[in-house]
Amino acid sequence: MASTLTAKLEMKIAATLSQAIGTGLGSAAPALAIDHVEDFSDGTGANQAQLIYADTRTLAASATEELDLAASLKDALGRTLTFTAIKALFVRAADGNANNVEVGGAAANGFIGWAGDPTDKLVLRPGGAFMLLDPGAGGYAVTAGTGDLLKIANSGAGTGVTYDIVIMGEGTAA
Repeated sequence: MASTLTAKLEMKIAATLSQAIGTGLGSAAPALAIDHVEDFSDGTGANQAQLIYADTRTLAASATEELDLAASLKDALGRTLTFTAIKALFVRAADGNANNVEVGGAAANGFIGWAGDPTDKLVLRPGGAFMLLDPGAGGYAVTAGTGDLLKIANSGAGTGVTYDIVIMGEGTAA
């Protein structure tokens, strides 16, 4: 029996900046509201994906790992995933980490379509997170053997780090 993926990704920011005016009798409150929702259905086009990987992982002090997006990750059904395109990538560093979690910067065969240079990396401080989203028809290409390694690193010695990761995209599962 074939699996089917549906997903809803939501990003929301609601902020108000206030300041007393004059003698404190009034205030100005410019507001900002961004509410972005992307619905994904099963498939290989715009706003479609077929695969999802989600995990909470831990790295020892000073450790690194390279997640092979083409044939090493397993989904919740135990199937080996071979991504050909990434539509969404979410990484969150645990609040209790003492060190940072670094994403990107693989020395060779790096998944870099989302970065400007193979050595580029994001630094997530404890409690920090980022989400990369490309709901378009192409997504960020994954090329098996030459552009499929997502490096995750613990920035320092002394303690391990924990992080959550979700990867959603197109490809095959076996």
